[in-house]
Amino acid sequence: MINLQNLSVGYPGQPEATLKRLVMEISDGQFICLLGRNGAGKSTLLRTLAGLQDPLAGEVWIDRKPIHLMNPVDRASKISVVLTERQFGLGLTVEDVVAMGRQPHTGWSGKLDTADWQYVYSALEQVGASTFAGRYLSDLSDGEKQRVMIARAIAQSPRLMLLDEITAFLDLPGRVAVMMLLKQYAQEHGATVILSSHDLELSMQLADTIWLLDDNGRCFSGTPESLKNSGEIGRVFDTDKVKYSHERGIFQLSAHP
Repeated sequence: MINLQNLSVGYPGQPEATLKRLVMEISDGQFICLLGRNGAGKSTLLRTLAGLQDPLAGEVWIDRKPIHLMNPVDRASKISVVLTERQFGLGLTVEDVVAMGRQPHTGWSGKLDTADWQYVYSALEQVGASTFAGRYLSDLSDGEKQRVMIARAIAQSPRLMLLDEITAFLDLPGRVAVMMLLKQYAQEHGATVILSSHDLELSMQLADTIWLLDDNGRCFSGTPESLKNSGEIGRVFDTDKVKYSHERGIFQLSAHP
């Protein structure tokens, strides 16, 4: 479904690429958690996968087509993006926001028909947000807004869903609920879902696959268990004050001298 072909990502003018020569083949129905320390390139990689910025080298292919050669409508019909930042402001109802996800499928008129509205209300139901219908987005809590933004992405009927740090401001029950929802969506709809996160312990429990970015432009891909066994988790995240415990699957404070 999705192929990264010698992909290097970053920004023109910087001394070297943030991530270099990534080669991956991603199958349908995967829930992938993208992990790494601040500055490792998680957001840059997601923006490149979404077609929001050009790669420095290589290509991203989806359904045998390079995404950077697709027109925006075709790309939006296959890829949805959810960011931490609130993209919509005052005056929009929950239905207005979720209905925006149908725009790539409505043709030149931009008018939603009965089938489109069925997608909208089905998406709200899938994320447990049906009771939000009729309310303004600005009146919702952070957790409720995130559910609505995920519903918008689901209504878009994507083959690939990219989510950047969307659980950052949620409490633990909220993070668990959102990540389980995304995993279930990937399994049931055969979509690929890639979520960047700082919640390593929860990601290790729920992800089918982990993409682990280090500080040298590399991406290690594998199951949570394989990356724990290889020691890569510790090599990326350990400091003199905190260490990842392979046996317990948690971070522990280093012993005081």
